[in-house]
Amino acid sequence: MLKILGKASSINVRKVLWTCDELGLPYQREDWGSGFQPTDAPQFLALNPNATVPVIVDGDFVLWESNSILRYLANQHAGEHLYPATPRARASVDQWLDWQATDLNDAWRYAFMALVRQSPAHRDPSLLEASCAQWMAKMQLLERRLQDTAAYVAGGDFSLADVVIGLSLNRWRRTPLAHPPLPALDAYHARLCQRAGFLRHGDNGVA
Repeated sequence: MLKILGKASSINVRKVLWTCDELGLPYQREDWGSGFQPTDAPQFLALNPNATVPVIVDGDFVLWESNSILRYLANQHAGEHLYPATPRARASVDQWLDWQATDLNDAWRYAFMALVRQSPAHRDPSLLEASCAQWMAKMQLLERRLQDTAAYVAGGDFSLADVVIGLSLNRWRRTPLAHPPLPALDAYHARLCQRAGFLRHGDNGVA
């Protein structure tokens, strides 16, 4: 059975758990990370030298990096409905997967650490203001995209892109900062709430 290493509160672990739900995949999860088994333990570092979660162990195959794990699971378990096989449709999904992991994550990181994690190392008002502004700009970009598709991030169908963007949207909605009206994003959130995996691993009270 697929083994997932990582605590269930981690946004990157939740990506994998939600994808498993969409694919109907059984799994066993082990708690690793802050507050649980330490990821700098030798047995964990032997699997992922970056000491980050999630890690999956699928038989004799080990993989880390959450978005790479999503792609692998979809490819391995008949997940073409989540990760299309045709080059252009797949490229559109990949585009948003990569954007989430780079541009969007870079925008929200300081604000999230300051406002949710209450990190003592993230107390600079100017950096916090800049991060909030950058985060807002990315959400407005998503608003325009969803106005165009009137459905999901990569187009008309739910895909892996919506797993990562949906969890990022949940994080934005649950962070205590200004949330101006973004009706396309609100409608998108309502569509995601129709999926059991999102309710279980996304809209579940955890940012």
